[in-house]
Amino acid sequence: MSVDEELHEHAEHAKEPFDKKVAVPMAVIAAMLAIDGVMAHLLTTEELLAQQKASDQWSYYQAKSIRRYNSEIATEIFKGFHNELTEPSAAKYEKNIEKYRKESDEVSDKAKEFEAESKMKGDQAHRLDFGEVFLELGIVFASMAILTKSNLIWFASMGSALVGLAIALSMFLVKS
Repeated sequence: MSVDEELHEHAEHAKEPFDKKVAVPMAVIAAMLAIDGVMAHLLTTEELLAQQKASDQWSYYQAKSIRRYNSEIATEIFKGFHNELTEPSAAKYEKNIEKYRKESDEVSDKAKEFEAESKMKGDQAHRLDFGEVFLELGIVFASMAILTKSNLIWFASMGSALVGLAIALSMFLVKS
């Protein structure tokens, strides 16, 4: 068979009603798959950024804790001298202790917020990833349906795509 005859035969097959019936939903599934993949990558990036922010906050928390500890030591040293010259310094460091304790609590709360955000973004990305698997299977089944002209395989394709879409859309149900 020549190349022209083969191209003509493929063109005729593409005009068959079954192929058209499968090709359009297949293109829609492919578009959903592309959107799903991009969203999963964006959420994964956001997850990593939030985790990095949480890590930065915990480092800041540690620095505040070290400052508080240094103030506690300085207070004890000044109180150990028991004289009028060291009492103002001891009082100053006691104020610092409370200030650093309060700031540490605020930093800790912020770090926990970033951790919760990171977890939520990660959970959403995982749902998109699982949805992507079923969307890909939908495309595979659609390709097989075109080759075999089987309605049963085409229905399996649509079912797989719907499951994938439902799993992907369930990402909106994930709350922190």
